Amino acid sequence: MAGKMIAVGDNVVDCYLDDHVYYPGGNAVNVAVNCRRDGIEDVAYIGMFGNDGKAEHLKWALTQENVHFERSRTMYAPSGSPGVRLIDGDRKFVGGPRNTAQHLARIRLTPEDLDYIEQYGLCHELLLLDRVRAAGDGQALSGFLRFPERTDPDYLARVCPYVTYAFFSGSHMTQEEIEALMDRCHALGTKVVGVTLGSRGSIFSEEGQSATIRASCPSRPSTRWARATASSPVS
Repeated sequence: MAGKMIAVGDNVVDCYLDDHVYYPGGNAVNVAVNCRRDGIEDVAYIGMFGNDGKAEHLKWALTQENVHFERSRTMYAPSGSPGVRLIDGDRKFVGGPRNTAQHLARIRLTPEDLDYIEQYGLCHELLLLDRVRAAGDGQALSGFLRFPERTDPDYLARVCPYVTYAFFSGSHMTQEEIEALMDRCHALGTKVVGVTLGSRGSIFSEEGQSATIRASCPSRPSTRWARATASSPVS
C-alpha cells in the first residue's frame, strides 16, 4: 500500500497497573503506527511531548516504527500516564496525573503546520476545530477524526462537514442511539462513521450501509515496546 498519512493529536503511555508496565499510546499515535504497519509508506505525527523518560520512550518507539515527528512540540512537564485495569476482558481507564503536558497545553497549528499537513493524502486529527479556525476557509479534510466523547448536535454540526471518516466510542450507547448518531453524521456530510463497542467489536456505516465487526484485538498490547515501571504511575 502506497500513500501518505499524518496524525495530529495525543500521545501518552498507558500504564497497566496490575502488571506495572507501560506502553506507548494515545489515539493519534496508535493510528499513525497502525497505518505504517498496514503498509502506508510515509506516516507522520504531530503532538505535544513531555520532557521525561516516558516521552523519550514514545519517541524511540515511533522511530522504530518509522513514524516521523519532527514538527511535534516538547513541553517541560510530565507525559500523560493514564492508568489501565482489565475488567471482564475490557480495558478500563482509571485516571492518572493531571499535571502533564497533555493536560496543561494544546497545540495551536500554525500556517506552516497546515502547509505541512496538506502534503499528506490522509489526515487523522483530534484538533479539527483548531484547524478549521486557523484555516479560515472551510476547507474539508481528506481525513478522519476520533471524536473525544462528544456527540452533541452543535459540535457535530460544526465538525462533520469537514470530516470524511468519523470514529466514536460507543460502548455506553444503545443500538438506537448509535443508529441516530450515524444518520446525523451522514446528513452533515461525513461519508463513513465507525462506533467502537469495546469487547463487543464495532459498527461501521458507509453512507447508510452498516456492518458489525467482531473484536479481534487482545486486551493487552503487544509487549514489543513495553517498559516496566517500579511503582504505580497513577497519583
